[in-house]
Amino acid sequence: MKPNRPKARILVADDDPAILELVRINLEVRGYEVLTVDNGADAIRTAMREKPDLLILDILMPEVDGYEVMRVLKESPDTAPIPIIILTAYASDAGAMVSWMQGAESYLAKPFNPDELLMVVERVLSNEPSSEAN
Repeated sequence: MKPNRPKARILVADDDPAILELVRINLEVRGYEVLTVDNGADAIRTAMREKPDLLILDILMPEVDGYEVMRVLKESPDTAPIPIIILTAYASDAGAMVSWMQGAESYLAKPFNPDELLMVVERVLSNEPSSEAN
C-alpha cells in the first residue's frame, strides 16, 4: 500500500444520528475521509459540491428520499459516476431491485454488520477505474 495515496472520501446520508456516527467512526478508523448529512436535500447539495468517491445512502429520509437522491445524482454528468451503496431499514426485494435499477452498486439492510459494510465499501471502491494493479 502506498502511504502517499489518499483514502477515498465518502459521503454518508442518513437521518438516524446513531447510524451516521457508527458508519463515520468505522470508516474513519480505516482511513477514509467521511462527510455526513442527515437528509436527502443536503445529500444532493453535498454530492454536487464535494464530488465524493462514494455515497452511502439511506432510503427513508426527510425532505428528499434516497430514490430521488439517486435519480438526481445519476442524471447529472458531474455526479453520475459516484458509486452508491444503499443502507436502509426499508429492506425488501422490491427496494433492492429499484435501487439497482436506479444505479446503486450495493444494497445493505439495517441492522447491519459494520465489518460487512466495510467489505462492501472496499469492493465497490476497488471496482473504480484505477491505473494501479493490486
